[in-house]
Amino acid sequence: MTTLEATPAPPAPTSKEEQPRVVDTGNRRTGLYLLVIAVVWGVGYAFFKNHDTLARPFVQLNGLDKWFNHIRDNIQAAGLHNWFFHGIIGNGSTFINNHVIGELQGWLSTPSGGRPVPEVGWLGVVAIFTWIAYAVAGLRSAGLVLVGTLLFGILGYWQDSVDTVIITILAVVVSIVIGIPMGIAMARRPWVSAALTPVLDVMQTMPSLAYIPIVVTIFGPGATCALVLTVIYSIPPLVRITEHGLKSVSATTVEAAGSMGVTRSQLLRKVQLPMARRTIIVGVNQCTLAALSMAVIAGLINGPGLGGDVIYALANLNVGDGAVAGLLIVVIAIVLDRTTTAASERRERSQGSLGSVSSPGVMLVSVVLERLPRWASQDVRAPRRRPSPLMRRIVLLVTLVPVLVCVYLSHSYLDLAQFPSAWNVGGHLSNGINSLTNTIVNHVDTFTAGVKNAISYGFLNPLQSLLASTPWWLTAPVLLAISWVVGGLKPFLTTLVCEGVILGVGLWNDSMTTLTMTIVATVLVMIIALIVGVWIGRSRTADLVIRPILDALQTFPSFVYLIPALALFSSSRFTAIVAATLYAAPIAVKLVADGIRGVSATTIEAARSQGLTSWQMILKVQLPMARSSIALAANQGLLYVLSMVVIGGMVGAQSLGYLAISGFSQDNLLGKGINAGIAVTALGIMLDRTARAAANRGRT
Repeated sequence: MTTLEATPAPPAPTSKEEQPRVVDTGNRRTGLYLLVIAVVWGVGYAFFKNHDTLARPFVQLNGLDKWFNHIRDNIQAAGLHNWFFHGIIGNGSTFINNHVIGELQGWLSTPSGGRPVPEVGWLGVVAIFTWIAYAVAGLRSAGLVLVGTLLFGILGYWQDSVDTVIITILAVVVSIVIGIPMGIAMARRPWVSAALTPVLDVMQTMPSLAYIPIVVTIFGPGATCALVLTVIYSIPPLVRITEHGLKSVSATTVEAAGSMGVTRSQLLRKVQLPMARRTIIVGVNQCTLAALSMAVIAGLINGPGLGGDVIYALANLNVGDGAVAGLLIVVIAIVLDRTTTAASERRERSQGSLGSVSSPGVMLVSVVLERLPRWASQDVRAPRRRPSPLMRRIVLLVTLVPVLVCVYLSHSYLDLAQFPSAWNVGGHLSNGINSLTNTIVNHVDTFTAGVKNAISYGFLNPLQSLLASTPWWLTAPVLLAISWVVGGLKPFLTTLVCEGVILGVGLWNDSMTTLTMTIVATVLVMIIALIVGVWIGRSRTADLVIRPILDALQTFPSFVYLIPALALFSSSRFTAIVAATLYAAPIAVKLVADGIRGVSATTIEAARSQGLTSWQMILKVQLPMARSSIALAANQGLLYVLSMVVIGGMVGAQSLGYLAISGFSQDNLLGKGINAGIAVTALGIMLDRTARAAANRGRT
């Protein structure tokens, strides 16, 4: 070992000569197989176009659609007398609506008890939120919460913003109560992990819109359905990260604790949970962001909050109102995420475990803050001298007095209960955005129409014709062959099962149309990712300028991306593709940039010493060596695109997304909407497993 490290020069030429041959041979073989598949596919398309495509009219129902409709009818009928649907689901839903969400709304956001205003007016709500932030996270977080809460009223959406906070916090609390014990069980019992991991895979692969028909069938539209839907979507990241945090605790530490005679319960409470706490906080933050991403979707099922405002704005093509409501969702995301992070940091510092700027805790917190704009981030500084616990309690009690005064005043005086209309600038901001949007659209409409037509006629239409107009019995084997060549046996088997599911629900043609939009958007994402990712990976200046923009874009809920896409391209399938590209590009750009930056400096210097130009350096050194990161970027970009393409059913995109939305908006199509959700999930799993296998091959 020492000899090889001390004399690296002799074997170097051999490895440089041999390694490219192996990689090139594999690439040539894969490329040859894909070429053969493409030729067979093209010939079959030419001879059998528009035969056996399994397309069926929008309103036509198959047996499975009718079966789901029948189940829905039975559930609704059972809701009147059945012990489970009436006694448990019905009464539980009523209790949550009236005595949990309804009570909180009556206290904080909606008129209550015959009053024209809630029990606690805007002044009291601002004071309470700010004091809680100060108590758990410190002065800076309190200032951020103060500004964020005031923006609820300044931008003209006080009630809906507070409702969004209520639903989000309730969903996060329920997710913590359910998710952390699940994560603990998965970390401590392998059989539990083996049983739940496939379920979590499906839950995380299923686009958020696909949950709605099933949940609405059981709970009906309304606040309870919105809460349940948000919890279901928010739990998987918390469970996975909790399991990861507990499994990451040093085995040496666990063995040392075991040698001291601690029980399993003591080991969990006194060793594993404290050491994994920072990782679990990351899971809580991701859970919070996932809950907020469902805020708009909850508006589709009459859930309270800002989601209804965004939906209404999209339906009326009002870009300004949608942008203002979407901005407030981003504000809530920043406030909640930053407050929970700061609360975790404060606890770590109080226990003396958060030391210098380079400590592991700060490094972990920086991962969380990647999803936030840099201007909202708070630098973690070296520990300062802090007041004693007794002094802090005294300060909290003293500051609680003006909070109670504000609560009393806002309860007693109408002017302090209703947010001052004179402060409301939301209407002016919305009008300004609409005016600016119209100006921009009028100047760029020719360009955007040209881009839309070029991509549609040059790429989208031919690909959709190939996928959707080729007989299913030819397209299905082609996709199987591609999964085998690109990924191997496991993706092949997964694709086989998923194709069976799609055929079984009777939505093959619609799935191929959705796949077309997904492929087109993913290609656009990777073009952007390669150009921008290489740029910021090679330039620190570009990284400092562009990365905060990427952080901000990752904070936006998915529905917000529909607003600019709708303004520029009107209602069409291409609008969904543009929104999906904007939504998925930031994560793909970051992954490519990290891969480029991760290329060894020694390798770069060696290549530079041979006289390579910048383009040669990129094409022959950095991109090939960052291949695994690029493959991972394609995998993540594809999944983000799929979830957004489905949501694009609201802005003119057809196929599975439109069917899923129609499933809960039209009674007779509920069964078809459920099947659309199943097909989307199968399509997502198929694409995910194939892309993941390709990424793993890229690492070898």
